[in-house]
Amino acid sequence: MTGTSEPQLEIIVERPELAIETRGLGKTFGGMTAVDAVDLEVEAGTVFALLGPNGAGKTTTVRMLATLLRPDRGSASVFGYDIVRDATAVRSMIGLTGQYAAVDENLTAVENLRLFGQLLGLTHRAAARRATELLEEFELTGAATRRVSTFSGGMRRRLDLAATLITVPPLIFLDEPTTGLDPHTRERMWSVVRGLVDRGATILLTTQYLEEADALADRIAVIDHGTVVAEGTAGELKSSIGEEMLRIDLADAGQRPLADAAVERITGITPLHGDTPDTLTVPLSDTDLAAEVIAACRTSGIRLRGFAVDRPDLNSVFLALTRQPAATASSAATSPAVTRGSAS
Repeated sequence: MTGTSEPQLEIIVERPELAIETRGLGKTFGGMTAVDAVDLEVEAGTVFALLGPNGAGKTTTVRMLATLLRPDRGSASVFGYDIVRDATAVRSMIGLTGQYAAVDENLTAVENLRLFGQLLGLTHRAAARRATELLEEFELTGAATRRVSTFSGGMRRRLDLAATLITVPPLIFLDEPTTGLDPHTRERMWSVVRGLVDRGATILLTTQYLEEADALADRIAVIDHGTVVAEGTAGELKSSIGEEMLRIDLADAGQRPLADAAVERITGITPLHGDTPDTLTVPLSDTDLAAEVIAACRTSGIRLRGFAVDRPDLNSVFLALTRQPAATASSAATSPAVTRGSAS
């Protein structure tokens, strides 16, 4: 549809305090529960991250909120509109960048963006101008007239996000938007996200990358096996598992069962295993326990490559809550996080 005048691209929706609210949201496929009683509250004008491993239920949650899947139980609203009863209104206020690019491979980059613009009601001139702006913003100007079929995965990802932002909707779903991107492009995407929030948008971000959640999110919900197991700011989540973390690097990964036993005997806590078989970590309520653990390891003949006591990072939180490593570790406090259950 082509309008008679150029529409305003800025966000003009009058919004309540909450951009998203869910209560007991659930979805089952066959006999498998993909999302189980998820409760979320996402404040307008913020970045909210759903952090979890593959298969945790992040994408299914987003697809329900974007009206692409009908929930089997519970309820959800977007800016006060029910996602089932008011689906048309919800769709008018959202943009979605999924895990796979939705652009047309047979068209050029600029043709894709102009087409999306006109489908969204922009005049031919406005669509062309907006396409030029987005190609520049996403550093695709040099490839504007190339067919998308010749693009790399990262270039397609950038073009897909650009298409989502033709009219800058009030709520934007970004489903693992930087998966497979090089560090430079990822940083560029982060900058774009921050700019959108500065303009008043609300972002719901799903990610496996701890750095991404830490760098962008005002609040983070950790989701595992379809259930929100903890929620809070990055600082709250880090504080929720203890003030310090002891990391032990084994010289021989085959001695890990012995090391596990020694750690549990001293601390009373089952150690967490990282993404390599020769490392384990354990939260400490008392840093003096670190010396006792190291002494017990030596007494048991466990050979150590090194050890360290550090403040918890989001990788430690992820391990503690899901019992598995995240896609990539964050490197390196306030009130306790709201814990809603224990991960299996």
